[in-house]
Amino acid sequence: MPINYPNGRPSSHFHSNKPKKKKEIRYGKRGMTLESDLSHSNEYYRANNIAIIHKKPTPVQIVKVNYPKRSAARITEAYYQKASTTDYNGIYKGFYIDFEAKETQNKTSFPLKNFHDHQIEHLKNCRKQGGICFAILCFSSLKRIFVLDIKQLCYYWNSQFDEKGAKSIPLAEIEKKSLEIHYGFAPRIPYLDAVDQMIDRRV
Repeated sequence: MPINYPNGRPSSHFHSNKPKKKKEIRYGKRGMTLESDLSHSNEYYRANNIAIIHKKPTPVQIVKVNYPKRSAARITEAYYQKASTTDYNGIYKGFYIDFEAKETQNKTSFPLKNFHDHQIEHLKNCRKQGGICFAILCFSSLKRIFVLDIKQLCYYWNSQFDEKGAKSIPLAEIEKKSLEIHYGFAPRIPYLDAVDQMIDRRV
């Protein structure tokens, strides 16, 4: 039986209506699709002795660690030691492979702000040493993936600093200047098919 205050308002303490439960929101896998697909693809390449390519670990300086149990430790404070270079590197057919993987929800262009200057410089320097260097561009809402050679990426990167330079690469340009790859089963993202074409052009 509800009890009312003298002013006629019901007491919230004894209110019979239960508050609605908030819908649980899971954030764990947001923005991880491309990374997960590449991880599985690289595992496939390694397991079948096709290529040895790994995701680079981000250098982190651990500052504080708590030990709630003797058998467990929890990092409570850590900082990036320095800016990371690119996401992936390894070896394939005797060639050093180095690339960055980025994705966007945009449907008509790829924002150049997704890249950092030190990443572009790293890819340029690796290419000078004979490496096969590129960027994997994923239009996640369109489910389309492209491999763009660092030489082409540098062209668009440098153009943005011109007086009327664009801050993104139009999809139409990407379609013309890059190699499109299609999702598969094993590997999920067969990006080495595009790398084969890049090697053939170089040889």
